[in-house]
Amino acid sequence: MKKIILDTLEESVQVKTNFINRHVGAVEQCARLMADTFKNGGKLLLFGNGGSAADAQHIAAEFINRFQMERPPLPALALTTDTSVLTSIGNDYSFEDIFHKQILALGQPHDMALGITTSGSSPNVIHAVKTAKAQGLSVIGFSGTRGELKDLVDIPFCVPSTVTARIQEAHILLAHILCDLTEKLLFTHSQ
Repeated sequence: MKKIILDTLEESVQVKTNFINRHVGAVEQCARLMADTFKNGGKLLLFGNGGSAADAQHIAAEFINRFQMERPPLPALALTTDTSVLTSIGNDYSFEDIFHKQILALGQPHDMALGITTSGSSPNVIHAVKTAKAQGLSVIGFSGTRGELKDLVDIPFCVPSTVTARIQEAHILLAHILCDLTEKLLFTHSQ
């Protein structure tokens, strides 16, 4: 068991190191875009399925409450949390529409959408990303290396792994870095 533990740790560290090194410029660009979104009165709309739904909620909480510093709340909304909305859209239309219809209702051109799909091809995430782009939102994508998400978003973050757990671990690291940088950009004078 010790070998499995240490091998898993090494794999996770290596995937995250390769991912961040490959995307460091895009991380900075994304943090500045997030800060500008909030500065200009916009909000962050997040969505994904399964573990990515939980990540959307986790990230929204970091922006709304706080991350590393005491500061005013930032408007972020996980589109994965309202069971009445999700089940009514899923029942009356289709599961593919559960995020799309919420983007139609809530998304404004000065907002940002963040779609999360480890496969890069979840139909409901892809549909919502296309809707967000059509409505003029800035769109960020968290995925693995496969799927069409990377070709649809303004800033793609593709984790170099095919292992779902490693992809999700890199996504939450990225989210924490983005929260930290965005707070610093908005609430400190050293930019």
